[in-house]
Amino acid sequence: MSLTHTEVTAELEPCGAEGHPDCGIRDVLDRIGDTWSVLVVVELASGPRRFSELQRAIDGVSQRMLTLTLRRLERDGLLSRSVHPSIPPQVTYTLTGPGRSLTHLVKALADWSLAHRPLIADARAAYDAAHPAHTIR
Repeated sequence: MSLTHTEVTAELEPCGAEGHPDCGIRDVLDRIGDTWSVLVVVELASGPRRFSELQRAIDGVSQRMLTLTLRRLERDGLLSRSVHPSIPPQVTYTLTGPGRSLTHLVKALADWSLAHRPLIADARAAYDAAHPAHTIR
């Protein structure tokens, strides 16, 4: 990013390290860019979900990781948690306004990923063939 973005990052408490004018956005990008957060946003884009529905829908996420992800997204104001009085209590998660504003970005990223997946797979295979001793995966 260019130095013109420092006005934006100043509001988000940049780290202040010389040569890192944009690191103030790093914490936000780290949150919304991590695998589980993206998948939670994708799932909640179609409406409120209960914890168990999210866990079933997001293949490979552990209960602990989903709990942490939901808490972090709630803390960041991207989703809300509602407890409904029943026995046992039912908890639903819903995207907030800022969370909903992410959905078109996440959808664009998902669409791009699907469209370019074969190209990336071919590039990886070509790289691996050209560099058989590498350990990059």
